[in-house]
Amino acid sequence: MAASPQRYRRACDYLAAAMIYLRDNELLREPLEVRHLKPRLLGHWGTCPGITYLYAGLNRLRDPRTLLVTGPGHGAPAIHANLWLEGTHERFDPALSRDGAGLRELVRRFSWPGGFPSHLSPEVPGVVHEGGELGYALATAFGAVLDKPDLRAVCLVGDGEAETGPTAGSWHGHKFLDPARDGTVLPVLHLNGYRIAAPTVFGCMTDHELLDYFRGCGWSPKVVDATTAADPDELLAQTLRLAWDTPLAKPMIVMRTQKGWGAPAHDAAGAPLAGTFRAHQVPLANVHDDPAELRLLERWLRSYEPDDLFDQDGNPAPDLLEDLPGLGMLPEANGGALRRDLPLPDLAPFAAEGPASPTGTAGGWLAQLMRDTEDERDFRVVCPDELESNKLGAVLEATDRAFTPHVPGYSEHVSPGGRVMEVLSEHLCQGWLQGYLLTGRHGLFPCYEAFASIVDSMVNQHAKFLKVSAEVPWREPVASLNYLLSSEGWRQEHNGYSHQGPGFINNVLTKKASVARVYLPPDANSLLVVLEHCLASTGRINVVVAGKNEAPCWMDLDTARAHCAAGAGTWEWAGTGGPPQVVLGCAGGIPTVETLAAAHLLREHAPDLRVQVVNVVDLLALAPADRHPHGMAAADFDRLFPPEVPVVMGFHGYPSAVHEVLHGRADTQRFHVHGYHEEGTTTTPYDLLVDNGMSRHDLAADAVRRAGGPPGVVDRLLGERDRIRALAHRDGEDPAEITGWTWSA
Repeated sequence: MAASPQRYRRACDYLAAAMIYLRDNELLREPLEVRHLKPRLLGHWGTCPGITYLYAGLNRLRDPRTLLVTGPGHGAPAIHANLWLEGTHERFDPALSRDGAGLRELVRRFSWPGGFPSHLSPEVPGVVHEGGELGYALATAFGAVLDKPDLRAVCLVGDGEAETGPTAGSWHGHKFLDPARDGTVLPVLHLNGYRIAAPTVFGCMTDHELLDYFRGCGWSPKVVDATTAADPDELLAQTLRLAWDTPLAKPMIVMRTQKGWGAPAHDAAGAPLAGTFRAHQVPLANVHDDPAELRLLERWLRSYEPDDLFDQDGNPAPDLLEDLPGLGMLPEANGGALRRDLPLPDLAPFAAEGPASPTGTAGGWLAQLMRDTEDERDFRVVCPDELESNKLGAVLEATDRAFTPHVPGYSEHVSPGGRVMEVLSEHLCQGWLQGYLLTGRHGLFPCYEAFASIVDSMVNQHAKFLKVSAEVPWREPVASLNYLLSSEGWRQEHNGYSHQGPGFINNVLTKKASVARVYLPPDANSLLVVLEHCLASTGRINVVVAGKNEAPCWMDLDTARAHCAAGAGTWEWAGTGGPPQVVLGCAGGIPTVETLAAAHLLREHAPDLRVQVVNVVDLLALAPADRHPHGMAAADFDRLFPPEVPVVMGFHGYPSAVHEVLHGRADTQRFHVHGYHEEGTTTTPYDLLVDNGMSRHDLAADAVRRAGGPPGVVDRLLGERDRIRALAHRDGEDPAEITGWTWSA
């Protein structure tokens, strides 16, 4: 017969507390001494009993299609305890067997060098949400159930976590789920009243206020108060059964438990402990130095009666192991094993043959990909309300925007079954897509470039998840997280300074070389090739920056394929031939136009200057091969940028990004990078370029200066620049010699 919920929770709570404190004597078979303690006491006890309380309730439902997403990830000891008892840990790591040896290893390994970290992480089975940062669990849960009609994600949200902006936005996530095609999410707000050192906002709200709040968000909330219920386990069981039986009612649970439930009421000095913020982390932190506190810890641990739960050899009592469905064994929690390659359409029918909008061209191809994945439904686009603004509106010819509420006014391309997720929250888009990818699907995140940085912190967490996942033998690689950044800063002159910011690139460059990729396709056809590559890749964070306005198409499709495969290349047709005296480099759509225009100016003003033009599409190709897997070999690099030859480079973003990538190359001081220097306003495109020293005239003048070109040329070029700028200031627009410029041999 299976153990009662109370007995099961007692075993889990004991294991969780033991993980925080003990390195030896894990079942207290002898009096507790300082030598039995871990030298560093790490972990968060306060939420652990509540996590196990919910886990035990879910076990009683025996639903094999339940995914538990744990927002308070620092309550990891509770998850470890449950995974160990249900056999999930042993399935993935035989060293964590359900016997005395496995118990000893589990307790020792937590927060130990070379063991488990103090929070949930990819090493932990069942986890699709990095537990180190709060706020993103609920959005991740919604992403996990998209296109999975038989899947239910139960998301435990801490009441401190609920104070974050991403969680606040996520309460509306159910309005984007299609009852016919998507699974369901059951949010459980864990009210234990305290953050690390102070009360929580939600913990101080009355039941009436809480119920009104969540009803206003569209939920049918129920309060489960374990602090007052005669039988808290039965109350939770009844509430969960009701939620399972009425999914269309959008149930959610407000679950109130005592902070640090089960810990001593006071510490050895008499300060209140259980039920206060002092139970949030390690409730008795002075046990190494205070004998009274050590004795108090021993009494607390023995109160769980470990001798009743485990036999003399450390094996769990048989009843503790019965009727456990194994929540951690859900296939979606190792989504890479479920991932299928996308049926990527042939690029040829969508290739541009003349001037074209890069993202507009890509939109037609992405629309076809939407059509080709309609049956499997494993590709989605998430976008912060900018799909059409970014010239990707063709996608809406193949699918709608997902939205289930009744729309009282006029709308277009809106339906419950749409596969475009648009909402004015970059955080929700990021969380949705992470949940979707980590459960085995594919997606694309188009965004205004300046506002992608809103999710910098979430990117950090996902990059860590991918890095560690690649080191876990049983984790299969998931589809890459692909950003398409458009409405880029160089063409945000109409929106102004607030919309001019290419810093997302810099953040991604700080990530591990095994994870980070940055692509700057210079035209429509190279964008098609890059997107094809990114959507076929796994285990990466791919940042693609491309313009949306009509621009020259420098390469046909075959040439673009070869160029993108190399990562960078010399454009012979744009240079003068012969051993170069200066290299003009470029990376990015607008910098490529300005660099080619600069090369054209040099033909006119310094015809004897030997110039080589190099375009870089894969930014990390500039890195040394021993620092990044995409880095060019030294010989290839020297062919593009011959030693001792000065390089003047027009770069899409902050110049520091290029210098960071070049670190480790020889003689990098010869690279003179022009890019965004945090100068901006509402002005004309050319004026914005001049403000940042990135105009064609600035590039050409610098090339003459670095190469020791003819005297007087620099002044003439800069005089032309100032004349054109004055015209823009007078007329309110750039003159035709700028707007109508085209390359001519």
